[in-house]
Amino acid sequence: MGNALVDIITSLEDDSMLNTLGLPKGSMTLVDYENSHFINTETDGLYKQKASGGSAANTIHGLANLGVETGFIGKVGDDDLGNFFYEDMKSKKINPILFKSIKETGRSIALVSPDSERTFATYLGAAIDLSTDDLTASLFSGYDILYLEGYLVQDHDLVEKAARLAKNNNLKVCIDLASYNIAEEHRSFFLEIIRDYIDIVFANDQEARALTDENPERSAGILGKYTDIAVIKKGAEGSVIFSDGTLNPVGVIQTKPIDTTGAGDMYASGFLYGLINDQPIDVCGKIGATIAGRVIEVYGAKMDENTWKVLRTEVQSIMV
Repeated sequence: MGNALVDIITSLEDDSMLNTLGLPKGSMTLVDYENSHFINTETDGLYKQKASGGSAANTIHGLANLGVETGFIGKVGDDDLGNFFYEDMKSKKINPILFKSIKETGRSIALVSPDSERTFATYLGAAIDLSTDDLTASLFSGYDILYLEGYLVQDHDLVEKAARLAKNNNLKVCIDLASYNIAEEHRSFFLEIIRDYIDIVFANDQEARALTDENPERSAGILGKYTDIAVIKKGAEGSVIFSDGTLNPVGVIQTKPIDTTGAGDMYASGFLYGLINDQPIDVCGKIGATIAGRVIEVYGAKMDENTWKVLRTEVQSIMV
């Protein structure tokens, strides 16, 4: 469950545009419709591509491409972008549970720096209208895992109800912290929801530090006290996974990165795929690292079928 957004991946020639637009490099900044339109206009002429996105949607796409039966809960507008999002989900055999809003479909402009770091300017639009009234217990029937996108914490009640309904239906609940500035702003709530409902938490090193004020290894141990599994991603330095009282370091694969958009989302896809298939924790991490390593070699968070065909074979060779 997450924000149903259409990603507009934009390749920057240098970082001066970020300063012009007042966007902190590497952050996710919420903007209104006017600002979103302004940023899109200011970057006219740069290389762009469009894809259905949002953090949770990216992860679900990854799992679907690995052959897992999936669904996605979100809200879109009754417009062309909303139709695009729905059809893209259906084409990947994902069950799109999309509620409709009178607002336009949300979109996220991902500004990709030459060093492959990405900065998001996100207009939530219809996505922000997903509410507790939309959620019923039946939505979670037939599933084993609920994957929650951290950006949803703009509505604390929504996240709490989703987690509670999922737990009542015997689902494991996962959350990805989403962005360091979001983690800082909602620190108390994140810690509360992790303690009360979350089985698996994903975070990068900056997000983890925002919650714990500690380095990745210590953060994994701290968060691991509240959850079954705590995964801290360290970018080019790999990741650490705390589970059953043990800290498991995981390396990276050799890549030629051009865009880190979706790397964390794809890591979660691979990790959860391993978990679903009863793989050891370190193998789950290796699968996550492998898929994350491949997605940063393309623009955006989506890979073509030829790449996925190779990845599926590679993943099978990793599994024990």
